[in-house]
Amino acid sequence: MKKEQLTRKIGQHGFTLIELMVVIVILGILATVIVPKIMDRPGEARTTKAGIDIGALEQALKLYKLDNGKYPTTEQGLQSLVEPPAVGNLAKKWRDGGYLDKKTVPKDPWDNDYVYICPGLHGDFDLMSYGSDGEPGGEGENADVNNWEQ
Repeated sequence: MKKEQLTRKIGQHGFTLIELMVVIVILGILATVIVPKIMDRPGEARTTKAGIDIGALEQALKLYKLDNGKYPTTEQGLQSLVEPPAVGNLAKKWRDGGYLDKKTVPKDPWDNDYVYICPGLHGDFDLMSYGSDGEPGGEGENADVNNWEQ
């Protein structure tokens, strides 16, 4: 080989226009497939967090019943887990410090209050979040999360 040909082969760097176009098309296809799946994850994470919160509230309500013989009424609500109830049947053995670690009743991941009904329609009590729309029913991120379907 001549010296001129050798330096040209070694000295060629970079990509052709076709190679760049192929890479861009592949990235575009990946983006259209992957991005919608990733973007849907925050809604799924919020729904999972609501389920975890409901489980923790259920445990706190069971401890309340263990100490006081019955669950707080709907009127007394979940606030009875962080401060002694002031209405209805008063808790005779309410635990000092309450039944929740953070000393506040959490809001659901969409910043709405959890719905508590006692006696419940599906058990001793019903505990639910109405999802992102704050209305009963719905699908996807708007779907209700409750204690009787977990």
